[in-house]
Formats: sequence, structure tokens, C-alpha cells
Amino acid sequence: MRFSQLFIPTLKDSPTDADVASHKYMIRAGMIRQIAAGIYSVLPLGLRTLRKIENIIREEMNRVGAQEVFLPSVQPAELWKESGRWEFYGKELLRFKDRHEREFCYGPTHEEVITDMVRKEIKSYRQLPVAFYQIQTKFRDEVRPRFGIMRGREFMMKDAYSFHADEASVDKTYDDMAAAYSRIFERCGLEYKKVEADTGSIGGARSHEFHVLADSGEDQIGFCDACEYASNIELAECRPDAPDNGAQTDTPIQEVETPGKKSVEEVSAFLSVKPRQIIKTILFESDQGIIAGLCRGDREINPIKLKNHIGCEWLHPAPEAILSKDESIHCGYVGPVGLKYPIYADLEVPGMANAVAGANKADAHLTGIQANRDLKATQMVDIRLAKEGDPCPKCDSGSLKVKRGIELGHIFVLGKKYSSAMKAQFLDPNGKEQAMVMGCYGIGVGRTAAAAIEQRHDEKGICWPRSIAPFEVILLPANHKDDATREAIEKLYKDLLAQGIDALLDDRPERLGVKFKDSELLGIPVQVVIGPKTLEAGVAEVKIRSTGAVSTPNLSSAPQQIQEILQTL
Repeated sequence: MRFSQLFIPTLKDSPTDADVASHKYMIRAGMIRQIAAGIYSVLPLGLRTLRKIENIIREEMNRVGAQEVFLPSVQPAELWKESGRWEFYGKELLRFKDRHEREFCYGPTHEEVITDMVRKEIKSYRQLPVAFYQIQTKFRDEVRPRFGIMRGREFMMKDAYSFHADEASVDKTYDDMAAAYSRIFERCGLEYKKVEADTGSIGGARSHEFHVLADSGEDQIGFCDACEYASNIELAECRPDAPDNGAQTDTPIQEVETPGKKSVEEVSAFLSVKPRQIIKTILFESDQGIIAGLCRGDREINPIKLKNHIGCEWLHPAPEAILSKDESIHCGYVGPVGLKYPIYADLEVPGMANAVAGANKADAHLTGIQANRDLKATQMVDIRLAKEGDPCPKCDSGSLKVKRGIELGHIFVLGKKYSSAMKAQFLDPNGKEQAMVMGCYGIGVGRTAAAAIEQRHDEKGICWPRSIAPFEVILLPANHKDDATREAIEKLYKDLLAQGIDALLDDRPERLGVKFKDSELLGIPVQVVIGPKTLEAGVAEVKIRSTGAVSTPNLSSAPQQIQEILQTL
């Protein structure tokens, strides 16, 4: 391809609303343009990268036996009401009516549509298992779209769904998909982590996310520095500290005045106790009513863990307006002793002796609490938020590191959540109707491109991995007016194309400095310069974008040596 024939509207300056590298460089490199908040047009250069990512995904999906389909993006409300998600999904679901006043939504995901398709066509266990995938546009009405195509409202996604006769079958496909995802991200040249994850609004049982580690990531990932354990911090397991065996355990409870002292820090300083000696009591509102979560004062409660342990549909801190109506407690001084609500205590709480907690009355706390004597918890569970430095929950030698990650893929074992609700059934070998067991597997295509930039860029621009770069090689004539230079670079360009190398010839009548800057901004992996001086020496100057390494192969052997360099990238 020739630069003069391509639409590449590069910019010198970054857009003022670009907060991350991928957003900044995709705009400056002429890959995307915004048309509305969170909605972007993808220009030719950007589309070349997205198509390469799609091709890698297709090859790996086909490799594990998934079949490609293309499902409608506009979905009837009836299917979502049948699954129970029409109201539950919330404002992210873009809803509208057609001219006949029938309700529809623009699909953020396709569980309902694919389940409807399969239930109409598959009737016997002999037709299972089966897996389908598509690469298609989705829409989620994000409250705060940002970071370019990293967190847009409209986005390109690969979603796959599998249907099975039993759990063993779905577990095998789940593992096959996990392996395929690893190959996809490796082929895209990304450093990633496979982490245990929450199933979120899609629901289901088993779940993993695939994250690229980057400072601009929205999620926090906890992973062991000694073993393979990794988890989204929302789900990271915690190993409780050993109880303080030296603490006095027969001290009676006493009520003490703590005027105006509400926070752990204030109470700790006022009573001269360590934060770890305080029982933190947080009241949450859920669809199952008000519940209490307990943890040590130097810890934080993880609402995701608590929600999953309880099995409720939703959970958030109880509003003070609701709590103020309960005369048995006082906001800011809530404690577990005598509390009428269900209590879920973190695993470290039972070992607390001579502890301090709110007295459920204004300006007062209780001291001398012996957890195993004075607390009546509904359940003792791991509900605390993991943090860096915590011991690894899986091995004895490692500790947790916490870094930010960009979620690129998410896989689920959905079980029978949708098949039961929508009656996607099959006849088993005994002729009995059974609900199908489902799996779900998603990858953000645009996000993968953006994450590659977040992980591989410098102050000059993008440093694409070869496999997803819009072009593999860019050819720069040092003097476009010199006939010999033009002739030599045209020959090399045609030789590279003949070898199947995706090359871009910058044939614009621009100064070499301008071409250099654009080449570095675009991030094409290999840059080749030919000019009067290199011709006189009988060589080409070959530079690797990511490392800056330069070599000068003979012109006659340049195509072969460029091919060899590309093999190393």
C-alpha cells in the first residue's frame, strides 16, 4: 500500500479529552474519530489492526470447534423479559420502540438471542455439545464513557456461547476456550494474566478474566509472586492472620464514652488501641434486607465477596436515611453486640480478643469484647478485601502483588441460568427433558488494540506488535526527488510484497523528518530508509521501532534480512 493512497489524517497535538496513551495515539495516528460520547468511527488504519485481531480470534475459535454466526443487534424485549434481565440490567441497556410500539433493545450481549436460536433447533443430546461465536457491534450506555475505544458505549466484541448436556462437557469446553484465549493474547503480542473473576450481571458459576497489566487499567489484579495464582482483587482470597494468643480473653465488656469519635482512626487514637483491635461493623442494604459485615479495623470489607456469600441479587452500603429510623442503633457507633441484623463476620474476627466496637448508641463504644464469647454471627466467611503484601492463599512462600489491569476477555460457566428460564431443553438418553448447560466467552476486539498501545508505546507514539500492526514494514525514501532512490525503494517494496510482507511505502512529497515522525507515531514495527548515501554504500538502513536497533543489510539481501527480523518480533 502507498501512503499517498491511504486516508491517514495524522495530528501533531493530542486531543484535550484524551487521558490515556491509547486514546491519544489512536486519534493522533488517524485510526479513530469520535462522532458522539463513547461512539467512534474507525478509519482505514485502525480497521486494518482490528481486522488482524479478528482473524487471530477466528483462527483460534475455529481451532476449538466453535462455529461462526452473525446475530441481530436489535433484540425484542420479550426475550429479555423471559430471561428476567429486562428490568435487572439497568440503564446500560438501550431500549426503544419500533413504529408498532413494540419494545426492543440494542444488544449489549447475546445470551437471550443465542439461547432462543438453539432451543428452536436442538432437541437431542446427540446434537450436543455445540459452540457458536460472532464478532459484532455491541452497545452499552455507559454512564461515563472514557479512554477512547477502551471504554466506549459502542464497541466491537467477539462473543461465543456453548451448549452442553452436562457439567463435565461444559468444563471441557471452558478449559479449551481458556487455552484458546491464552493463544489469542500471546499471538497479539500481549503480556497478560488469567485471573479468577466475578460473574457480574451475566451470572453463572465458574469465571475467569484475561487482563493486560497496565497503569491505565481500571481493575486491580492480585497475583502471587511465587506461584500462578491470580485473581481480580474483588475476588482474591485472603488467608487470615493468626489470632493474638497473648491477649487477655476474660475481660468483661465495658461501655466507654467516645464523644464524637466515629472512625477507626479516631477511636484508635482516643482509646489508645491498635486499629486491628477494633471490630469494624458495616451495615448493607440488599434485596434480602439489612445485613451486617464485620472485619478488623485495619481491614476493608469486600462487598462483592459478601454479596456472593449471601447469594443476593444486589447489595450496597445502607443509606443513613434508612438506618436513622432504627432506634436500636446509632449511625457512626454501630457494633455487633446485640445487633438484630444478620451478621457475616470475616474469618479473622472470631480470633479477636479484648476487642472494641460501637455500642449502638451515640458517643459510646464497647471494650473487652471476646469475639468467640460475645458475638453471634450468622456466618464466618472470607469477606475482606485483599491488599498487596497479603500472604498468597494458594502457596506458603508467596505474597500478593497488586497491579492495575485492562480486562480484555471474560469467560463464564453459565450453568442453567438462561436455559432454565427460557426452556432451552433437550432429550437425554432416557428420553427425559433436561435444561442445557451453557458457557459464555467474550473478547473486546477494540479493547485488545487499545491495550496493546497501553502496553507498548513511548513518547513518540505507538510500538505495535508485529501480528496486529496495521503494516509490518514502512519504507521511507530519504530523497523523493532522486530517481535512483525512487527506483531502489520501489524495487524493495515490490520484493517485500512478493514475500507476503505487509509493507507501506511512504511516497508522499514530504521532508524526511515529517515521514520519520509519522512513522514513529504510527508504530509500524520495522522502518526501512533508502537514500543517496545508502545507495552509494549499497545498503538499506533498517530500524526496529520498539528497540531502536539499526542494521544495514546489503540491498540485494535486504528482503530476506527484513523477513528474518520480522520473525523475531
